[in-house]
Amino acid sequence: MNLFSWGMYPKIKSNVFSLRDTESLCAYAEKTEEFIPYGNGRSYGDSALADNIVYTKPYNNFLAFDAQEGILECQAGVLLSEILDTLVKRGWFLKVTPGTKLITIGGAIASDVHGKNHHTEGCFSECIEEMTLMLPDGEIKSCKKGDALFHATCGGMGLTGVILSAKISLKKINSKHINQTTIKTKNLKETFEAFEKYKDMPYSVAWIDCLAKDEEIGKCLLMVGDFANDGDLEYKSKKKLTIPFTFPSFALNNLSVKAFNWLYYAKAPNGISKQKVDIDTFFYPLDAIGDWNKIYGSGGFTQYQFILPKESSFDGLKEILGKISASGKGSFLAVLKLYGKANDNYLSFPMEGYSLALDFKIETGLFELLDALDEVVVRHGGRIYLTKDVRVSRETFEQGYPLIETFRTFRKENNMDKKLQSLQSKRVCI
Repeated sequence: MNLFSWGMYPKIKSNVFSLRDTESLCAYAEKTEEFIPYGNGRSYGDSALADNIVYTKPYNNFLAFDAQEGILECQAGVLLSEILDTLVKRGWFLKVTPGTKLITIGGAIASDVHGKNHHTEGCFSECIEEMTLMLPDGEIKSCKKGDALFHATCGGMGLTGVILSAKISLKKINSKHINQTTIKTKNLKETFEAFEKYKDMPYSVAWIDCLAKDEEIGKCLLMVGDFANDGDLEYKSKKKLTIPFTFPSFALNNLSVKAFNWLYYAKAPNGISKQKVDIDTFFYPLDAIGDWNKIYGSGGFTQYQFILPKESSFDGLKEILGKISASGKGSFLAVLKLYGKANDNYLSFPMEGYSLALDFKIETGLFELLDALDEVVVRHGGRIYLTKDVRVSRETFEQGYPLIETFRTFRKENNMDKKLQSLQSKRVCI
């Protein structure tokens, strides 16, 4: 079948095996030369694309829930949205969640996803009590934090085995609402000052105008918040507005992005404003629009997400935003986040500092621009997020991940390097 990830680039033909039980999975792995697990297709690039894929979403049962401790055990194909639909009304929320709830538990682990609270709670791996996976030789093995298999699998992009199930700890809440404060800044200096002022808030994220120039470079809307305590747990996922067709490529251009950025920034009150919003509005605003990837046209898009160490974040971001603004290839979705310390996982993306994520339509000249941005990222000691990537070079990738040789050695010693392969793993040689 024709297959692609959320960025709709590249598109390839794949043979698909649907995971429903471990016995047939073991038989499939034994006879298949190479494969990679594929969840709900929400990674942006080619990390879950290969000639043969194991489609894990059908493996999606809840197995157990400890209502006293908030420990959920479930199979890897369960979506974060299914957890929320079931457990928010009982007063439980995900300790760590990315900007979409439409990913599988297996995908969350393989990407070691992070969210608006990394500076306080870290990555998704922090809430994993235990997980089980099938290794390439068919062995089913459990692991916990401290095990080499755990640290290779969390952030390992599916290259250590097929994740089967996990026990995760949840966060106790008493509301479906977030008390949100929005701070409007005029430039990058004010943006950094605002992040530091509100660094003790549990959740923070900023939309940044990546086409702003000169004195306005880095102006943003910073949203910070925490759960309310109003006892209202009547949570229901919002109905979606679905994009009915793929937009023509010319619809998203420099002028339309500029217009969106101007309107989005202008509508926010100056200074500081407060409001109460629901879980979906605060954590998952884009999930309210079904198939929003279609707005980028049939050629697809890529999300460029990088992170810089805290000491070089200001200078690096200012240089990168200047290059993007000068190129005219802006993104209406540009998300800036503050991060806490790195963890011990071999390929996890976060480090203490700031990351910026930008969506770019695939078009002539884009990859050359991103290559130029890569040089700035590397020079400032940063790295690129593999879950979003579709084009980074091996050299750039290696300079950002100091534990890459540890990961490669682990894969080779455990006979994972030949059986588990994706387009991305072959491109960057992991």
